[in-house]
Amino acid sequence: MAFSGALTLTDLNDFITPSQACIKPVEQTNKPTEEKGAGAAVTEIRVDESGYYEVSQAGISNGSTNKGRKLEQAQISLNDCLACSGCITSAESVLITLQSHTEVLSVLSNDVDERIPIISIAPQSLASLAAAYSPQPRSASSTNERTSITDEILTPREVFHRVRRFCTSILGFAYVFDTNFARHLALKEHVKEFIERQQEAQQKELTNGDSVPHPTITGALPLPMLASACPGWICYAEKAHSEMLPFIARTKSPQQVMGTLVKQWIGKKLGKRPDEIYHVSVMPCYDKKLEASRQDFYDDVFKTRDVDCVVTTGELELMMKEFGWDLNTGTLSPVQPTDGPSLSIPVKKNTPINLPGVSIPELLNHPGTSSGSYLHAILRHFMSTSPVPLTLSVKAVRNAADHEEYILRETPIENGNTSSKIVFKGIKCYGFRNLQNVVRKVGRERGVRVESGAAGRLGSAGGAGAGRGVRKIRAVRKGRGAEDSPSAGGEDEDRRFDYVEVMACPGGCVNGGGQLKPPAMPNSAALGDIDAEGYKRDWDGEGVAPSVGAKWGDRDWTKKVEEVYWRDAKNVDEDLVADQLVDEVLEELCAGDDAERKRLLRTEYRAVESDVIGLAVKW
Repeated sequence: MAFSGALTLTDLNDFITPSQACIKPVEQTNKPTEEKGAGAAVTEIRVDESGYYEVSQAGISNGSTNKGRKLEQAQISLNDCLACSGCITSAESVLITLQSHTEVLSVLSNDVDERIPIISIAPQSLASLAAAYSPQPRSASSTNERTSITDEILTPREVFHRVRRFCTSILGFAYVFDTNFARHLALKEHVKEFIERQQEAQQKELTNGDSVPHPTITGALPLPMLASACPGWICYAEKAHSEMLPFIARTKSPQQVMGTLVKQWIGKKLGKRPDEIYHVSVMPCYDKKLEASRQDFYDDVFKTRDVDCVVTTGELELMMKEFGWDLNTGTLSPVQPTDGPSLSIPVKKNTPINLPGVSIPELLNHPGTSSGSYLHAILRHFMSTSPVPLTLSVKAVRNAADHEEYILRETPIENGNTSSKIVFKGIKCYGFRNLQNVVRKVGRERGVRVESGAAGRLGSAGGAGAGRGVRKIRAVRKGRGAEDSPSAGGEDEDRRFDYVEVMACPGGCVNGGGQLKPPAMPNSAALGDIDAEGYKRDWDGEGVAPSVGAKWGDRDWTKKVEEVYWRDAKNVDEDLVADQLVDEVLEELCAGDDAERKRLLRTEYRAVESDVIGLAVKW
């Protein structure tokens, strides 16, 4: 298949140094002879210029010239590459092994562990479960084990109640929360941080004209502010685009804000230290496991993390299936006779029963996007605090729903004033393809040289000035003169962006890698022997038979999960109750101390340098 021209040799850097030994083994000429024990392997794999061969020990001992059985060369398709989480450090891969549902079950079944178990669930995970277990289109050739026997349309709220019943009655969790209240608190802090940056930028423009010096992480942070809730984007920026770190918001993600609430605020209500609580979160994204493992979210005093373990939506469903929990009915399904051992792991039932109640608003809705509504929170702030009416316009870039521009203008009044001054300009950017464009655009606008990663190689090398030259050339190509080009008078094009809501996954968080796939049963016969890239596959033998039409990133399925996400009606009084509780939480935790609030609700980022040089890899 033809690869993109953006894929160059320097892209072959996956930050996992040990893997280089797997690419081209080093020949050892002075290898000592080893005595084979009773349990040693009876065959060996030998390599020569014609390939890999499996040779028996008997043939080796007898000096046979028979090469043995030739092994087929392993093929790694692009689909395999995209499904792999290999673009992480080897240290991160070790941390991820501690972030799994088996680890959760191990802790819950340990009678010696006396920590109070608390679990928090992301709304995107609830939407994925609700979409998967709601009635699906039926066909004569397929069945679906998730499909409800009734025609009940599940909502995320109903799924939450059933999952909560499972977590408390079967697994033994003491408390089950959703993360929406934590997101409510994160959005408020997010808006506050944006206002701080905007005021700083306005002050610099008054004192230094239009020049904004290149910022440092410890100094005043600049605009545009880039959203920080997506750990995939953060991981990518730290490793490939460290020049973007000053622009990324310091506000913690809802998962980590929830970790702070559980270990600090709820812990105080329970009379427990942070290390006496075991906090699990259910997320739509595998990268959330890396986020929870960051050293920034580790309490050195109590030797504990804000989030002890992260499981994906798929892992939660797997636990429910292992324990025979029917999400369609919210009860245990009848025990099916089986010849093999049960997959269920017994969990402890000694959770204290005299714990106090903790009241948190349930499944708060934040209008905007299903990925957190960070951009819309800032838009609502402007529209609610502006002294003059504002008009919002939305424009899809290249007709893509994942890349949209949001512009707030002052509404012209009837007394003849036709001014429509732009007061805010933001972008919603989902998916790495769109993300690269935004990185280059931010670099051009702010005079920051984008040197590393694909965005740097595809972008202009001349910085901000070259960016203006590119726009001018494009204007001429379209038949416009220089005076008609955007840089000469088009305020929409010339206005710098103030904010970007960045998510790594196309479609946003409802399409996270840890979400459930479309509920279709595997059908190897319909797939044939050839995969999407033309390679011959033994689907059943490899144990990777995909569901027909079930693949990550399926647009129709993502659209359905998105619709289910907004299925619950919003209570107009929810925001007032949530705002009052936010004030109460901050008063109890910070007591009006601004520095303490930032310590609890914000974090830092740092560039990750790789020891592997792509050009030095020997193939």
